Amino acid sequence: MSDGTLITLLSLGVTALFMLGVPVFLVIGYWVVGMSFVLGLPIDNIAAALSRVFTDGFALLAMPLFILTGDLINRSGIARRLTDYAYACLGWIRGGLAMAALGACGLFAAISGSNSATTATIGSMLHPEMVKGGYDERFSAATAAAGGTVGIIIPPSIIFIVYGFLMNLPIGDLFIAGILPGALMVLAMMIACFLVCFRNKWGYIINFDIIRVLKTGVGAWLGFFAIGLVLWGIYTGKFSPTEAAGVTVGFCVIVGFLCLAITKIVDRTHPGFAEREERPVDERGFGGMLVVNGFGPLELPSITMRSAQITGILAPLIAVSVVMQQILSVMGAQEFLTAFVTSMGGYYAVLFTAMVIVFISGMVLESLPVTIILAPILAPIAHDIGVEPVQFAVIFLVGASIGFITPPYGLNLYVASGVTGVPYFKLLRYTWPYLIALISIWIIVALVPPLSTMLLPDL
Repeated sequence: MSDGTLITLLSLGVTALFMLGVPVFLVIGYWVVGMSFVLGLPIDNIAAALSRVFTDGFALLAMPLFILTGDLINRSGIARRLTDYAYACLGWIRGGLAMAALGACGLFAAISGSNSATTATIGSMLHPEMVKGGYDERFSAATAAAGGTVGIIIPPSIIFIVYGFLMNLPIGDLFIAGILPGALMVLAMMIACFLVCFRNKWGYIINFDIIRVLKTGVGAWLGFFAIGLVLWGIYTGKFSPTEAAGVTVGFCVIVGFLCLAITKIVDRTHPGFAEREERPVDERGFGGMLVVNGFGPLELPSITMRSAQITGILAPLIAVSVVMQQILSVMGAQEFLTAFVTSMGGYYAVLFTAMVIVFISGMVLESLPVTIILAPILAPIAHDIGVEPVQFAVIFLVGASIGFITPPYGLNLYVASGVTGVPYFKLLRYTWPYLIALISIWIIVALVPPLSTMLLPDL
């Protein structure tokens, strides 16, 4: 049997495994091991790649730390305070609660850096509230899924860390470059949300109350401080993204412990203080809004374990995908794709062809394998036609993020379905307004380079 036949059978086999729901890490791992035997490559190359990623990838240390940050702010109650603030600001507009969910996704993303964590956290908190508030349950779940797309664009971003590691780009510059595009994505989705809600008369409207806005703003100060700490440290060069991740984790742990201790002390003299989060915002005093519920030292191991489980899924996938890149290079896939894209013609034709490839790949793969497989191929092509590397990173990853709500894969749709109980296929009808909004912003980001580069100090 020829090598071509073996490669075809092997590729079809792992594709079938993927369609059956086998984890992506195992699918790519089976293909890498099988291709190593077919092409006669040393199998110990896989172990060497794993070792290099885990021992030399200092930048990747930020990934588990930002994942842990997301879990810490969720458990401490900071995420709920950010959500309350977003609703206080937007609840007076038709569709205000749904728009607040999108705004809360943006705020949560500015601390956690994960799309799935953003969708799961905001979806589980606000979906029941949205249904009670007169929204269609399918639209509510789709809104949480769409809001989660900014989790990998608004800094800090786990996928920006991976991209910077692979392409040897400053991760701090990538973080800064994602600020404006991420904000535009949230704004565009809010506009789409408003139009849908206005047409269907969904959502109860609350009166705008400046006291409520101030009170919830005070309540969210810890979240704002964490966001500012990360952005200030990276933008000013006080610490690297990896160090920023460590500082943020330390801050969240200290806040969690102190707030729990304060809550217990105050509750002794003011019974019921510990249950203040269960009462409406209007019934909480400004003093009670200054501290969140927090968590105790005994809860920290379980929180850390959850973050470690997610890291344990992502890190091996990065390592095995590095070997996949090497195999594709040996097979000539990089040269073939380069020739195909460059044959399209001029600047815009090549750029939009690359964008189409990213979009189609995002329909069937998660952003991590899309980035690991395609970024090393498409980024040099973009550089050759004059696209600034940091700008192309943003273009690439905004396109990859859209795949989170694009069937048939649409990871965020699965996450939203899981946390809300709404069947996956029922969400699809309400994703298209968000898809149109996100694709529009994607095109604008591609056509207007300053949106990605104007905040960078050296560009």
